[in-house]
Amino acid sequence: MSAPDPDAAWIAAALTAARPQVLAALLRVFRDLDTAEEAFQDATLRALRTWPRNGPPRDVAAWMILVGRNATLDGKRRVARLAPLPPEEALSDLGDAEAPLAEAIDAGSYRDDILRLLFICCHPELPATQQIALALRIVSGLGVPRIARAFLVSEAAMEQRITRAKARIARSAVPYEAPGAAERAARLSAVAAMVYLVFNAGYSAGTHAERAELCDEAVRLARLLLRLFGTEPEMMGLLALMLLQHARTPARFDGEGGIVPLDDQDRTLWRGPLIAEGLALVDKAMRHRSPGPYQIQAAIAALHARAARPEDTDWAGIARLYEALERMQPSPVVSLNRASAVGKAEGPAAGLALADPLAGSLDSYFYFHGLRGAFLLQLGRTGEAREAMGRAIALAGTPAEAAQIRLQLDRLSGDGMGREKKSAGPVGSRPADTSL
Repeated sequence: MSAPDPDAAWIAAALTAARPQVLAALLRVFRDLDTAEEAFQDATLRALRTWPRNGPPRDVAAWMILVGRNATLDGKRRVARLAPLPPEEALSDLGDAEAPLAEAIDAGSYRDDILRLLFICCHPELPATQQIALALRIVSGLGVPRIARAFLVSEAAMEQRITRAKARIARSAVPYEAPGAAERAARLSAVAAMVYLVFNAGYSAGTHAERAELCDEAVRLARLLLRLFGTEPEMMGLLALMLLQHARTPARFDGEGGIVPLDDQDRTLWRGPLIAEGLALVDKAMRHRSPGPYQIQAAIAALHARAARPEDTDWAGIARLYEALERMQPSPVVSLNRASAVGKAEGPAAGLALADPLAGSLDSYFYFHGLRGAFLLQLGRTGEAREAMGRAIALAGTPAEAAQIRLQLDRLSGDGMGREKKSAGPVGSRPADTSL
């Protein structure tokens, strides 16, 4: 078997890295997602033909923008003359013409282009599933078959999902001018939420390889955002949170695909480089003294990452951080996580006292019943624990979640109550539940 061509690998990586900037600029020119995508594909085909022979251009993105724009305008001229043409010399193959174009691309315009592209993908009229699918297709360039496999749907269904999203955007009055400061801040928040949705889709996927790759793609998008907005502490917090969560991936599942609770994970399997980068970003963000939800969640994940053993975890500090997050971003799930941390810091009775009032809003939530069951088990209230865990099994979203609860139920039938009290704890390991 021959080794992969290093030139081909470099070209593929260069095209992937340039895609967001190129597609964003082409979208600003043509104001249509399909046309911008076709222009990018034209430029990609030209690159694959000419770069192996002539070498890559000095500025990949500028070359791609120029070639994609010119090829599309040339096609319009041949087919229907739908738009006024630029001078003939602008349509010719000028070789090094990307150099002056690169100089003309202002850093601020590039930032607004990328933000505009990402914002279009997380248009508020689109449901979350369409936002994620569109971002993976448009910004990341993943093929429809790969996205469909990640979401366990047919290619036809995923193609239809993306087509509907594009049609809805086309019907909307999407602004293409550079956003002002206030609008940029609002867009940035929406984009960050969309990127985190992509991460959650992968993180909650268990051992399914296709979906787990979504975590890597979300991290790549977050790195892009941080390059564009390098002084935004919430962007640092978002990337740090995902890095610290993703670092635990090798230890989160056993050989059969079952969930391994945080306290039982082999911490030597946690990925040190990701943890080191995440911790550095948390420290950098906190120095800005402008805390936000992503920074607080990242700080919680950092306290877990800094604990060499489960018993070293600063649960009191985590409880205080959840209390701050609860004030900043109130939600029953945040309150449940605070209850989990308080239970670790002050005992199961204190945790159960905080969890029980959440029954009205979280009765259909798997993690609520799993946490209550763990607290009840620690308190020796086995009958109630069995009932809560049975409810959790009924609500489990994956076989791995259900198997984890069944394991604790099996222990209830045995004689190892000492082991149960030691190991029973919060159930689940979703990114939103950073204490779990």
